[in-house]
Amino acid sequence: MPVHASDPRPIRRFSDVQLATPASAEFDPVVVEAPLAIANSETVLATTMRTPGHDEELAVGWLVSESDIVDSTDLLDVKRVGASQFRQWGVIEEAVDTVVIELANHCRMPKPRAYLTSSSCGVCSADVLESVPSPSAPLQSPGWTLRPDKVHSLIDAMREQQRMFDLTGALHAAALTSNTGELLVVREDVGRHNAVDKVIGHAFMAQQFPLTDQLLVVSGRVSYEIVAKALRACVAGIVAVSGPTTLAVDLARHHGLLLIGFARDQRINVYAGEGMLHS
Repeated sequence: MPVHASDPRPIRRFSDVQLATPASAEFDPVVVEAPLAIANSETVLATTMRTPGHDEELAVGWLVSESDIVDSTDLLDVKRVGASQFRQWGVIEEAVDTVVIELANHCRMPKPRAYLTSSSCGVCSADVLESVPSPSAPLQSPGWTLRPDKVHSLIDAMREQQRMFDLTGALHAAALTSNTGELLVVREDVGRHNAVDKVIGHAFMAQQFPLTDQLLVVSGRVSYEIVAKALRACVAGIVAVSGPTTLAVDLARHHGLLLIGFARDQRINVYAGEGMLHS
């Protein structure tokens, strides 16, 4: 079997038969889902299914959540290598696209695992609240507030940049704002967590950490993992199109993170930090 990398394109076209009268054959854009390995020089740390694109940002964003890096100087090197190169190391059985990272000696490298978790995996609420590290910098400056009418404009601005979603209808999105509330970066991915990792990784590599007074905007629901990632990045709050889980609400309240859900249809639900909203 020839060695090959996963498809580098974020979208492919598939033939599709629409159930109409009469039936018509069309080509339908379908989002690509392919594996990405995150590794150091010798070990695969994790493998995730993602939409190709901004792979280095995804890997760095994942590291922000899984290691103790807090400054761009902690990251010595990050590079994406072809699958054939990585397979030559003999680390994994099947060749996949890989991002190789190198951290400073004083940084804690994440423990290797075969996949990225996507649920609480049986960890109880109290354990989660205690296990998530406190943010390394303030989430908000003294007196920081958010106007409620700003929330929907952020959602609309992110939606305008979801180009692959317009083509496929099958991707999540995440965005970061500036400390003045303007949209800075938008990333799309088949995975909610991957989209968040991509925007956080982008900010980290751009030497913008910590993200005090900035907002994380997401298109999907908010699980406790999303809140944990936001806390590691020290954002002021999360604005979501969908709702949160109970554990996400508990974690946000525990650390003083603004958490807004169901920001759609001219409504918002405030689950944590309601005192930070100011008209």
